Amino acid sequence: MAEVIVIGGGLAGLASAAALAGSGHSVRVLESRRFLGGRATSYEIGTGENAETIDNCQHVLLRCCVNLLDFYRRLGVEDQIHFYRDFIFIEPGGRRSVLRSGVLPAPAHFLESFLTLKFLSLSEKLAVMRGIRAIKAQYKTRPDLDRITMLHWLKEERQPPRAIERFWRQILVSAISEELDATAASHGFQVFRLGLLARRDSYQMGVPSVPLGELYAEEKWKKVGPVEFLLRSPVERIVIENGAVQFVIARGQELRADHYICALPFERVPEVAPGLELDVGDFEYSPITGIHLWFDRPVIDLPHATLLDRTIQWIFNKHEGRAVQLVVSASRSLLEMPRADVIALAIRELEEFLPAAHGAKLEKAHVVKEVRAVLSAKPGLESRRPLSRTKVRNLFLAGDWTRSGWPAIMEGAVRSGYLAAEAVAEAAGQPGQFLLPDIA
Repeated sequence: MAEVIVIGGGLAGLASAAALAGSGHSVRVLESRRFLGGRATSYEIGTGENAETIDNCQHVLLRCCVNLLDFYRRLGVEDQIHFYRDFIFIEPGGRRSVLRSGVLPAPAHFLESFLTLKFLSLSEKLAVMRGIRAIKAQYKTRPDLDRITMLHWLKEERQPPRAIERFWRQILVSAISEELDATAASHGFQVFRLGLLARRDSYQMGVPSVPLGELYAEEKWKKVGPVEFLLRSPVERIVIENGAVQFVIARGQELRADHYICALPFERVPEVAPGLELDVGDFEYSPITGIHLWFDRPVIDLPHATLLDRTIQWIFNKHEGRAVQLVVSASRSLLEMPRADVIALAIRELEEFLPAAHGAKLEKAHVVKEVRAVLSAKPGLESRRPLSRTKVRNLFLAGDWTRSGWPAIMEGAVRSGYLAAEAVAEAAGQPGQFLLPDIA
């Protein structure tokens, strides 16, 4: 069995480590921070009685994210993901609508509840149904979907502006973390085909019932296989000579292995591994903002809901309705806004949706602006995303920004880790298949 060094302890690096260690390979994971999980993690804020453990942003998954669920099973934490079958939409003023699977088989399983949605008119619903039929007809058959935006396609299919804003945008911006006019139509198609149409339960949303960091805490790895974590060990250089990695330098030490997986963010790779000559000049991030609010009384009686027509897109109940997390994907408008103004905006909007928020006293608040949240899913980028194999024979790439077959979300990160692990296993003479196929 081979010795492998994984550089980066985000989801991609952890997935590759779990797959390889589970097959008996010896793995060391080098992580620059003191905790694992990368951008999908949790940490403590405050001190003493005021201390709170928060996720940097609420991360969710759908049942169609089969590789992410497989990764959780490897760590034995799949029972710490709670799945919900109701998608609740709230309009300003508080009116609610629920989208859930009914008795009909897929892909018609939403028909009953979809027709009862209050926030779309009948003509808008009929237009959305025409759009969904077009997705089914054009999925993996239309050749230009990676070259046009999702907004371009929606207008081409004569989707009404309010249907675009209240239905298509509400679902896709949250799923892909990019605006419709900057998202390749191919990614929008994939979300709808796999997440909403493929199976009666594929849309169900999973929310971790524990802080994200607990899902991959070091003690969870004991049953996985031979994995060693070196935290606070940033890699300064991957030394490449004669077409192979000779060693990596971390904390001034030379560390050697048979094979190496670089699972760093794309902007760090050219600096750490200049010998790769990796071109990421067209890559850019889309930001996500998480707003954590603690009130003196419950303000919401739901586990979560999506909020229409305002800046805030999602609200998650974090503790008996008194602590909530609000999420804004593709949150460029908030990046330069002062913290106090972001909090004030959030409270104003909450009061429009939740009657209980009126008069509730805000006890504390925390704002997390994740500027480098996800790779922007813009058109024309898919073919530029690198594969796991590189021109260096014992160096492989992983990361949500690599070509995993998915957008740069958690499922994409895990897929990339599994693909890198498969490439390492083959190079080590022990081929194995770790990547699970999509559900459709």
